[in-house]
Amino acid sequence: MTTAFIHETAVVDDGAEIGEGTRVWHFCHVQTGARIGRDCVLGQNVYVAPGAVIGDRVHVQNNVSVYQGVVLEDEVFVGPSAVFTNVRFPRAGESRKDEYEETRIARGATIGANATVVCGVVVGRHATVGAGAVVTADVAEHALMVGVPARPVGWVCRCGERLAVERAGETTCDRCGDRYVLAGASGALRRLAR
Repeated sequence: MTTAFIHETAVVDDGAEIGEGTRVWHFCHVQTGARIGRDCVLGQNVYVAPGAVIGDRVHVQNNVSVYQGVVLEDEVFVGPSAVFTNVRFPRAGESRKDEYEETRIARGATIGANATVVCGVVVGRHATVGAGAVVTADVAEHALMVGVPARPVGWVCRCGERLAVERAGETTCDRCGDRYVLAGASGALRRLAR
């Protein structure tokens, strides 16, 4: 049985849940009530708040704060210094804890370095948010998002490879061979069974 690795400089409060095989590196702080799954990696200086949920096999790179209300589903990748928020209109002199909004990063999605995800949005399964992008609205599954505010510029395979999809129709990933169809009316990308 594998246990979690907690670096000697990390602080893990009593009542935090950390799954087997997870590695918590230098200067991290995981608070009481945080839930972290199996086989995750928390890079240097990661903060996980009470009520934050991190699934299995998630990688959170250096200098990321995962606040209450943020849910990172299984196999999410969060790049260095990415930012999550949990209140839309914060004020230092006003408590807004009753206004926390859930932010959900769905299974297999990637959040690039220095990207910002505003609270209350859902980033769809296997979507990719490019470095420095600012996500202010929900992101479709497999969408590739860049810019400020983030806008869709293409599609990505579940393996992370950019897909050549220009109009409604089928496409195949050059890296893994997965096949997809872009539905004309809905504009959604759907993986086809092998």
